[in-house]
Amino acid sequence: MCISTGEAAFSGTIAYCGRLRHHVHGLVHVLGYQNTAVNLSDGPNAMLLHLPTKQLTPQHFLSARRADDVLRRMVAAVERDAFEDDGIAWMGAESRPVQVFDHDVYTVLLADDPTAVPAALWQVPPHRRPRLDPDLLRFYADRFPDHTIAVCCFDNADARRAKPLLLWYPPLDPDRLTVPALDSHTGGAPDLDAAVPVDHWVLFSSDDAPSDWGVPVEYPRDMRHRLREFLPAAVVGRHFGDGRTLPNGDFTISHRDLLSGGADRIERLRPARL
Repeated sequence: MCISTGEAAFSGTIAYCGRLRHHVHGLVHVLGYQNTAVNLSDGPNAMLLHLPTKQLTPQHFLSARRADDVLRRMVAAVERDAFEDDGIAWMGAESRPVQVFDHDVYTVLLADDPTAVPAALWQVPPHRRPRLDPDLLRFYADRFPDHTIAVCCFDNADARRAKPLLLWYPPLDPDRLTVPALDSHTGGAPDLDAAVPVDHWVLFSSDDAPSDWGVPVEYPRDMRHRLREFLPAAVVGRHFGDGRTLPNGDFTISHRDLLSGGADRIERLRPARL
């Protein structure tokens, strides 16, 4: 359900992307990502996410704190209306220093150039420092040259305690909402020709939607304003799973299709071939 630097099993993935006009930051996308991780390697591991932005810093990460069920609340809101689907549509497909910081149970490395990550690994605590396959980093550098790569390092003890990753960013394309879902748990580059098992809730939102669009989401009354201002009033979504497989790729939808067709217009996006 994602890319890891060592052998791991991920299940129950919830992936969310929302589009909103923030009163300070302007038009941004908000990403939410959560799953259950079982680290099967004999040492530290890491989850890699490719994010469609060139402007990402530690300040873009949002702390869930006590609101660690925020993505599950979105799922609960749409679950009664969601259904399985294997007829998904398909789409063709100045470097800065690596930023290293702690967020929840992760030590995160952010890089425009994934091949620069190994030189910054010394900043990761030894109990979270993964082994990185150069072929995996080259895959990201070649296939996602305009993206920021987040390497979220964790150890065996922390694997099951992670809160949802929540972050906002100025997107490369404001009118295309995408959540990373490429799959490989061996530590190597993903096989783009493989059919992979899926166990995903995929959720989207837009603050341009009319008041009767989507399914309203209820949040705790004591949620911090800093978090709430980035969250949607309503979402649409669908569950992809039930033992099925899909060709390897991400999930995406255009903003126009999101407003007009909702979850019925979700597509599978594969990296362009080199």
